[in-house]
Amino acid sequence: MEEPEPAGAAQPGLRSLLPPREFLGSRKGQLLLAESVLSFIIFICYIASLAASFMMAPLLEFLLALFLFFAYASKLNEKFKGLYWPLTDFLRCVTAAIIYFAISIAAVSKYSDEASKAAGVFGFVATIVFAIDFYITFNDLLSFLKQGSSDPPEGHKSEGE
Repeated sequence: MEEPEPAGAAQPGLRSLLPPREFLGSRKGQLLLAESVLSFIIFICYIASLAASFMMAPLLEFLLALFLFFAYASKLNEKFKGLYWPLTDFLRCVTAAIIYFAISIAAVSKYSDEASKAAGVFGFVATIVFAIDFYITFNDLLSFLKQGSSDPPEGHKSEGE
């Protein structure tokens, strides 16, 4: 007969889906979580607005941010060395900041309904968050290029800042 587990023991099935606390406490984890949440809110706002034609950009950014969140949390960046993760993340953040800035200006200036205005305001906030993320990632890329090494920077191996 097997002994029952104590009441405070972790269930491996559900716990494996949650990211570790160390990653959630890191700067990269918080930025990716903020990007995912903001992108989802903007997506919902665009669905409810007259500017529904803009809903594809936040949906794609939400899915990409969510993928990178779980990829960094599960340390896929350490398992798949063929992809240079900081460069991929940098390009994603730069394009997201530019796209969010452009569609936010269009949503605020062209449409008069409240959902479009809310999506535009959240889009400007998302632009700032993505800009902070690409600035931090750019600094990591610069330090990597100055080293002249072929290994990724230490900050992106474990993401435990």
